[in-house]
Amino acid sequence: MSARDAKNRGENSPEEISRKAKSSAGDEPDSYTLDADDASTDSEIGKLAKDLEELRQTLLRRQADFENYRKRVEKERSEDSRRSTARVIEGLIPVIDSFDQALAAHHEPEYANYRKGFELIHKQLVDNLARLGAERVEPLGMTFDPHLHQAMDRTETTEHDEGTILEVFQPGYVFHGRALRPAMVRDR
Repeated sequence: MSARDAKNRGENSPEEISRKAKSSAGDEPDSYTLDADDASTDSEIGKLAKDLEELRQTLLRRQADFENYRKRVEKERSEDSRRSTARVIEGLIPVIDSFDQALAAHHEPEYANYRKGFELIHKQLVDNLARLGAERVEPLGMTFDPHLHQAMDRTETTEHDEGTILEVFQPGYVFHGRALRPAMVRDR
């Protein structure tokens, strides 16, 4: 630190302190002034150190707040993307059902070429939905789960265990563990 920098800040440079000390050797009042200057400088240093620590703590809190904000925004963005994808899939499920019905209806030889085309389109559509995360639920023979299945009919029989699905009227769809549409079934 130069003498000019110290003077600009209102502090005494080391040279100035030693000059004052030599000129006032034996002069009591100036030595008290020097001690007072040292004390005020020490208190100023303490105040600055305290301010610096407060600023560091504020910086750490702000960094943590920003990191939490960034994670929250990222999570919300991911959830928004999933909800949008789920809405698109829900809109395409009736199209797949229509393909299923069309493919089940026409088995005549004159429709063979059309049928092959429909089967290819149906397969592409189902494969793309699976790539997006949608799974088709075909629960025939499984145990009834009210979260994934909707009972449309109940049959009394001794051939199957209680709650076994005997027939599937319409397949269900699940997207990342959440039922988009429950499978419509007949159970025992």
